[in-house]
Parts: sequence; structure tokens; C-alpha cells
Amino acid sequence: MLDSYLPILTLIVIAIAFAVGSTVFSRLIGEKKPSEVKLAPYECGMPPVGSARERFSVKFYIIAMLFIVFDIEVVFMYPWAVMFKRLGMFGFAEMGVFILILLVGYIYVWKKGALEWE
Repeated sequence: MLDSYLPILTLIVIAIAFAVGSTVFSRLIGEKKPSEVKLAPYECGMPPVGSARERFSVKFYIIAMLFIVFDIEVVFMYPWAVMFKRLGMFGFAEMGVFILILLVGYIYVWKKGALEWE
């Protein structure tokens, strides 16, 4: 039984050896010429402005969580769409209930004002 796991173990060892070897090799032979420009943080093509410790409103996190919740529904719709003809009317009704539950949740979030940017 252990013989069946030998290729997987070999692949893991090769991957770890490659990662560690690449890191060590680049550290040993790579150029080391640090400058103020190279050491400055760089994001999205824009120079950094302000502190990285800036506080954000909780609204940003709520919007992000709501996006994830309502975006995951699409993941459940793909298998349904693939099996649509096999599932027949039962599958259609089940997806209708699923979408109805999500619609109720969306309306609730909307009425609570969680989607407002004030």
C-alpha cells in the first residue's frame, strides 16, 4: 500500500527541493544593491500616501462579506445549469426556492441599509 503513495511523496520532495533551492540559489548569487527607491513600498503603480495603519470603516468589510455571500450563489448555479435537463421540473423548482431565499436575504440587507455608502 505504501508503494502507491511513493509517486506523491516523490513529487512533494521535488517541489520542496525546487522551492528551497531556488530561494537559496537566488540569495547566494543575486545582486544586492539596495537603494531608497528599491526599498520604498509600491502598490498598483501609485506611490504610497499616508500611513499603512489607516482605519477603514466597517462598511467596507460588510460590503466585502455580502459580495462573497451573494457571489457564491453563482458557484451553485453552474452544476445546476449543467444538469438542467436531467433534473427536470424538480431541479427547476429547487433552484427557484434557492434564488427566492437569496432574494429575501438581499432585500433584507438592502432594507437594513448595509449597501449604502454614506
